[in-house]
Amino acid sequence: MADFLRRRREALRPDQVPAGAVHPPGLRARRTPGLRREEVATLAGVSTSYYERLEQARAPHPSPQVLAALGTALRLSAPEREHLARLAGQIPPHADAGREPVSADARRLLHRLGPVPGYLVNDLEDIVAWNAAASALITDFAHLPVHERNTVRLAIRLGGTLCSAPAGAEGDFARQSAIHLRAAGARRPADRALGELVDEYASHDPDFAAGWRSHDVRPLPSLRKRLLHPGLGELELDRQTLLMPGSGLRLILYTADPGSPSATALARLGTPGAAP
Repeated sequence: MADFLRRRREALRPDQVPAGAVHPPGLRARRTPGLRREEVATLAGVSTSYYERLEQARAPHPSPQVLAALGTALRLSAPEREHLARLAGQIPPHADAGREPVSADARRLLHRLGPVPGYLVNDLEDIVAWNAAASALITDFAHLPVHERNTVRLAIRLGGTLCSAPAGAEGDFARQSAIHLRAAGARRPADRALGELVDEYASHDPDFAAGWRSHDVRPLPSLRKRLLHPGLGELELDRQTLLMPGSGLRLILYTADPGSPSATALARLGTPGAAP
């Protein structure tokens, strides 16, 4: 929580808060980016010493009222406010949120997507269900060891040969993974598997490591990917993320611009053996 507060404070520019709430330029040289601690304390209506102790992890967890005031002072988004509440212990963690079963309705939806590749992931980015088009596009998930059915581990193992990012979008997948795993960490603070996955990817990808350190939890609903398919050639696709109502699972879809060569290629995608 202390690290999250500090990074959000440093990311907030003085011109983003009401006039008069911060020290005028030139009155006192700014040695660090963003707002000063005393300025955030003033905006939140708490003492400077208390806020300093929060950033130093020396204060008790704040009350819901103080959390709301900090969220307003730091201009937090709704996902960031929820994340802060979890870090402060106001929302109980869900120890087994990443291991919930896949409903029959969710499986039927996957298979009704037809040629649209899709799969379901949990908090740990494990691929827990998929359709035939996703197997044909990415890899035969059924033949992978269970622990390898994970988008992060696939990015580590196949990223250099299967997919890349278009110009200007480098690192988007890594940053999106950091967002989801950072939010999962607040929901499951004692999960050893999550910690191992974060360490594994951070040592592999500097964009992920930077995204993890930034504490960004604002969702990125889509990103563009370039896939090199052995039978279809190079495909430019949009990777879209949808939340499944009533569960902690997310549906990942790969689509192409209508009328594009990639859309034509996706329509020709083969359908290998039945997916689970």
